Amino acid sequence: MKITLKDGSVKEYAEAKSVIDIAFDISEGLARAACAGEVDGKVVDLRTTIDKDCTLSILTGNDAEGLRVVRHTCSHVLAEAVKRLYPNAKLAIGPAIDEGFYYDFDVENPFSREELDKIEAEMKKIIKEGNKLEKFELPRAEAIKYMEDKAEPYKVELIQDLPEDAVISFYSQGEGFTDLCAGPHLMSTKGIKAFKLTSSSMAYWRGDSNKARLQRIYGSAFTNKDDLAAYLAHLEDIKMRDHNKLGREMKLFLTADVIGQGLPLFTPKGTKMIQKLQRWIEDLEDNEWGYVRTRTPLMAKSDLYKISGHWDHYMDGMFILNKDEEGGKEVMALRPMTCPFQYYVYMNEQHSYRDLPYRMAETSTLFRNEDSGEMHGLTRVRQFTITEAHIILTPEQAEEELTRCTDLCNYVMKTLGIDGDVTYRLSKWDPSNKEKYLGDDEYWNNTQSYLRNVLQKNGVAFTEEDGEAAFYGPKIDIQAKNVYGKEDTMVTIQLDCASAEKFGMYYIDENGNKALPWIIHRTSMGCYERTLAWLIEHYAGKFPTWLCPEQVRVLPISEKYADYANKVCKELKANGVDATVDNRSEKIGYKIREARLDKLPYWVVVGEKEEADGNVAVSSRYAGNEGVKSLDDFVAQITKEIRTKEIRVEIPEDQRQK
Repeated sequence: MKITLKDGSVKEYAEAKSVIDIAFDISEGLARAACAGEVDGKVVDLRTTIDKDCTLSILTGNDAEGLRVVRHTCSHVLAEAVKRLYPNAKLAIGPAIDEGFYYDFDVENPFSREELDKIEAEMKKIIKEGNKLEKFELPRAEAIKYMEDKAEPYKVELIQDLPEDAVISFYSQGEGFTDLCAGPHLMSTKGIKAFKLTSSSMAYWRGDSNKARLQRIYGSAFTNKDDLAAYLAHLEDIKMRDHNKLGREMKLFLTADVIGQGLPLFTPKGTKMIQKLQRWIEDLEDNEWGYVRTRTPLMAKSDLYKISGHWDHYMDGMFILNKDEEGGKEVMALRPMTCPFQYYVYMNEQHSYRDLPYRMAETSTLFRNEDSGEMHGLTRVRQFTITEAHIILTPEQAEEELTRCTDLCNYVMKTLGIDGDVTYRLSKWDPSNKEKYLGDDEYWNNTQSYLRNVLQKNGVAFTEEDGEAAFYGPKIDIQAKNVYGKEDTMVTIQLDCASAEKFGMYYIDENGNKALPWIIHRTSMGCYERTLAWLIEHYAGKFPTWLCPEQVRVLPISEKYADYANKVCKELKANGVDATVDNRSEKIGYKIREARLDKLPYWVVVGEKEEADGNVAVSSRYAGNEGVKSLDDFVAQITKEIRTKEIRVEIPEDQRQK
């Protein structure tokens, strides 16, 4: 047989060989580093026997798939350790994931950090034992009995979901532990060179809030200690950037149990930041991108949502009021979207093709009944405000207008300094679940192809995902990962060719006939809450000057210069700068240290000489000491920086002017 290797060279053998045997034949060093093999594109165990011509790559910890095998094996070691320490624990699932691995357990109490340390110690013992991982298979009926005898109900359920003729695979680790698994795995537990259990949390069995509550342990594993150390340092950086922690520490927002989950409260500082974003977006859309602004109700009768389709397709995500029509009250619901409201603004007047595109924008507060397990900080909440718009247009205008929508989004992301962090996704319907959507196969194939062509013409790299479309049409989703690697949708652009007919919307075409328009649903920045979370994490709280709730703090050296400090502050405020004065009777060094800790962009010190000359001594987190400047010059500098929305780069400490 001929084995074609990754570099294109060919090895020939007269008899069957295992992947590990071929690795040793290539190089002993490669065999020692090997984690798995990739045969004709499929990742397999090193113990897998090859008996025909194929292409083969030997995977090490430097390969993503090789590292996944290490991590998957480590999840099994975790499961064995938990079973040793907590024999009554029931095993659920334990896959490798992008950042490491996890395993779900049914145990009586959550795992504490002290218990995780204890489990880690047991895992190290198991790894040191170096037991081989051996694969074996059983028919489905025998596999069910095997796991029933082990009193593992979750494993039994997984096997029962497989076809009756399925052959079920297991992996054993020595004599003491066996788990249901398709593999692949390392040859032995000794292949795990470095690992760490990082956290634990609650998880639902199969992600269903109606099923059992389990305890999930997260960890990560690497093939060397240096990579693990770098990863743990990365985790510390994540903790420092986590908006849910940092945003509270910076006093931007808070939550209160008595108010409810997913209902954040914004402090004056957080409110100031959202206000800056909102004023910018509204002025941008209205003055530069041709939108008219509307203001519509926060709720409506169920009649409206029945016309739009939300009642049939989105009711579970809505807050319904007077659902049982008690006392003859109308059934109402808080709005999850603004679209059906704005349609009536459009229909208030007759429009011809000359009036189109007709772009309606609104700063919309929306309400969605998110599951409690899905909510986190500001990224997923039950009440949020969005930069929403609906564009009514002719089919011939759609390509240009969709391009304008992506151009606007790109401009917004670039101005915020986060354009390099985003990816694009074409979100399509799920043809296996057609009852969730309006329209037939032809409708969805046509609209999805239309969006795909627009993205391709504009040279946009994108992925495609089934089941992520709105019920009325496909979407272009602009995605970003939070600090924990979870991807969230930041901006969405949706093509809707179905709603106009449902609402009786039309325009008069060039022949004087009524015609149905197409509709684009779009955001320009998305949800203010999620955007603020993203900005906190991206900048680690060190926002560009124009976004900071406090842009300059004036620090008088002593009380004698309080009047001049107040004069400086008044002049800054008169020019649109958010400035404050620190009039506390503290030493100036303490005040400066506080300004640094508060991540302020600028602080200015004033004393006798500054007052006499009409100057300020300027410092910034960007460059440290920026020298003494006239008040007029500093006002001109900072107002220009705010007006242009400049994003200054911090100079490293060792390169700053002393």
